[in-house]
Amino acid sequence: MADSAPPEPLLDTARPAITDPSVREPAEIADLLGVDLETGLSDAEAASRLEAEGPNELRGTPPTPWWRTLLAQLQDPLIYLLLVAIGISLVAWIADGASGAPVDAIVIAAVVVLNAVIGYSQEARAADAVAALGRMTAATSTVLREGRLVDVPSAELVRGDVLVLAEGDQVGADARVLTATALRIQEASLTGESEAVEKSAAALAEPGQIGDRTSMVHKGTAVAQGVGRAVVTATGMGTEMGAIADMLDRTESEPTPLEQEIAGVSRTLGIIVVVIAVVVMAAMLLVNGIETSDDLVGTLLLGVSLAVAAVPEGLPAILSLVLAIGVQRMASRKAVVKELHSVEPLGSATVICSDKTGTLTKNEMTIEQVVTASGTIEITGVGYRPEGEAVLDVASTAAEHEARLLLSAGSLANNAQLAETGGEWQIQGDPTEAAFLVAARKFPGVTDEAGRFTRAAEVPFTSERKKMSALEVDEDGRRVLMSKGGPDVLLADCTHVQVGDQVLPLDEKRRADALADVESLSAQALRTLGVAYRAEGADLADGTDAIDDDAEHDLVYLGVVGIIDPPRPEAAVAVREAHRAGVRVTMITGDHPATASRIAADLGIAEPGAAAVTGAELARMDDEALGAIVEETRVFARVAPEHKLRIVDALQARGHVVSMTGDGVNDAPALKSADIGVAMGITGTEVTKEASTMILADDNFATIVAAIRQGRVIFDNIRKFLRFLLSSNLGEVLTVFLGVVLAGVIGLTDGSGGTVVPLLATQILWINLVTDSAPALALGMDPEIDDPMARPPRRPDDRILDRGMWAGILFVGAVMAVVMLTTIDMFLPGGLIEGSDSVEVARTAGFTTLVLAQLFNALNSRSATSSAFHRMFVNPWLWGSIVLVVVLQVLVVEVPFLQTAFGTASMDLAHWAACTGMAALVLVAVELRKLVLRVSARSRRG
Repeated sequence: MADSAPPEPLLDTARPAITDPSVREPAEIADLLGVDLETGLSDAEAASRLEAEGPNELRGTPPTPWWRTLLAQLQDPLIYLLLVAIGISLVAWIADGASGAPVDAIVIAAVVVLNAVIGYSQEARAADAVAALGRMTAATSTVLREGRLVDVPSAELVRGDVLVLAEGDQVGADARVLTATALRIQEASLTGESEAVEKSAAALAEPGQIGDRTSMVHKGTAVAQGVGRAVVTATGMGTEMGAIADMLDRTESEPTPLEQEIAGVSRTLGIIVVVIAVVVMAAMLLVNGIETSDDLVGTLLLGVSLAVAAVPEGLPAILSLVLAIGVQRMASRKAVVKELHSVEPLGSATVICSDKTGTLTKNEMTIEQVVTASGTIEITGVGYRPEGEAVLDVASTAAEHEARLLLSAGSLANNAQLAETGGEWQIQGDPTEAAFLVAARKFPGVTDEAGRFTRAAEVPFTSERKKMSALEVDEDGRRVLMSKGGPDVLLADCTHVQVGDQVLPLDEKRRADALADVESLSAQALRTLGVAYRAEGADLADGTDAIDDDAEHDLVYLGVVGIIDPPRPEAAVAVREAHRAGVRVTMITGDHPATASRIAADLGIAEPGAAAVTGAELARMDDEALGAIVEETRVFARVAPEHKLRIVDALQARGHVVSMTGDGVNDAPALKSADIGVAMGITGTEVTKEASTMILADDNFATIVAAIRQGRVIFDNIRKFLRFLLSSNLGEVLTVFLGVVLAGVIGLTDGSGGTVVPLLATQILWINLVTDSAPALALGMDPEIDDPMARPPRRPDDRILDRGMWAGILFVGAVMAVVMLTTIDMFLPGGLIEGSDSVEVARTAGFTTLVLAQLFNALNSRSATSSAFHRMFVNPWLWGSIVLVVVLQVLVVEVPFLQTAFGTASMDLAHWAACTGMAALVLVAVELRKLVLRVSARSRRG
């Protein structure tokens, strides 16, 4: 049977966009879009429309064809020099009669091609890594599909999708509002209007400007308040945001400070090396003169090759790739950094301002105590787990009965859901409400009692009312109002109290006792919620299908529960790790000061008994007073989102690099202002994710500290490959320079007394090609060698190449040059050390020594102070690159056609052993230098 054809889309995608949807009624819009507003599109229909209409994305820069990327590798001044060198070689070859193959030109051309291929490969891998990160942080939207609420990537929205909007969501596409409950949209990104705009489902009388379209929501805006539904009328470039994007000129992104510094180093090196190359060429020409075209060509090629070899032109590509790989590693550990350059501030963070709930704690609200008129019952077990039970502090049947009623009522006046999966309970809904469901499971008989009731009506919780009530009907038709809320608020609605199986008047003494119970629980840093009920009254009679807060009167008080959100076990370890790294941890929470102080003490953030500063106190402080407070205080409680922004600004004004966490829409300004804005991946809104630089996929504080650690490792690795590349390149430059200057001393002359260069141009290019790729890249992926958390944060104004690093680079470069030239002297007749080999063999030995010395230098470069033997074998990539280079060098020296290309000669085992031993002196010299640095550092500390 032939495959069935895909379903025809209900929407004619060739039809123009709906004009002025703001003035049309929802039913008309639905008819035009071919969608049932009650069930939404089917999955098949949505997929068909997506294929027909394309993704809901703004048009970006078209992808660069692979061949353009490859050709771009040739657009570099140093490559231009090599092309000139090829031209010079060909002219000289033609002038000499074009006999044989133009070996120099072929070798240089091969170097150019290989360099382009390596650069292209590195750029492609970096681009793939960035694209993968983009997919991780892609925005999502909640839509109605086949009557179900599902989350889909916003890029997959199509016309006719029914968006379900809630506070904190980003609006994924232009849409006509269907329902709106206190729905307010922040449209500043589109209109510049700072105030959120209230939306409604009512059609406009006439078309208006974007800011006046109260019946429309637009792509790229954010839900500041309320809930609602809207049907998508335009996607991608058809949206208002798309129209603006179409008018904007494309702008080039600015280089990051790290890129600017590396570019500056490359420019400085280039100038220095060009000067050295000119001096070397001038010295060669003055000493030897120009007798043939070969002399001129050889000298020019040497100068060009020297300039090319000394400047690490591969730095930008390696930098991007190392950053991309490091960021991918962070993402695998649940820390998703949205942009590569955002890694830079991580190693400099001095303060982490963290929320409490769900970040430092498990966000698994747990009822620890149930206090009723007749006693206290402890609920054991932590978090949402089946383990645990109810334990009475005294044998009291009355207290047990009261607690059972309380937990039943609390479970009924409740909108959370609880399900057991894999031995753990999974919740949907508010964690505080779920705490009643978990405690009820641990108390015999409560679940059975609550299961007898069904919901008839509800008075929802609001932050102003601080309570909620549910009208429940049992199997016998009895209607009961169950209420829970703040104990002080709820007690004001109570006239009676449950004592055993009796209902007694709530006189002044019993009321005072109830308030004393609340104070006792609060003193233990427990969050408190009271529970009450009423089973009488005409407003609860059969037939009642709606109630309001007028029904919350003459309630019977059942008691109060003490709730705590247990700290994450790993958070305390992470706090200690942060403090060890010189990073201060500050808790900022909207919770009660006593609760915040207890959790902070448990985690080691603050000393036991340390007082928390409240939002009310912050509001009374001026900026100067706040600046002093933020240096001393570790716990801020009862704070509003605007207080977070003031705290960030105050810390930054005092020179701190601040990481700030947030999840709500009002946290976005603080996250945007912080040096490292951290959004919660689970509980965070799309707005906070958009404002952040990093997203925690697990909402875990320990992940922030792990990200700081990884950020420091990435920065260390950048310094490793810079240390390696620059010292190795400097070694090549000094080798040629000193080889020409000291040629007579070491016997590096031809039979007529003319100077012979220590390295041929093709040999220099070979060294540059090999050492600029595999070993450098392997160092960029090195695991941590020195403990990155054993040192204080890097100052933002510290340069990546500081004075100490430059001193090390100069030292290693000089040692390499001395070792290489000494090796040549060993094998040449004359000079300081008498030898007996030809110039070709001696130069091959020096060439090989320099290559092997750079491999030893790769081991040295893994740390500025630690021994190369410390954790020597933890990087398989580095050892793989070393083996690769050794094999290639053997081929260059021993294979005949490569000998012709690179001017080498075969060597026996004694020569290879001597080259290896001389190259190892670089390792020995650097080990001694590191030992001196370690001893000096210990003496300073002592």
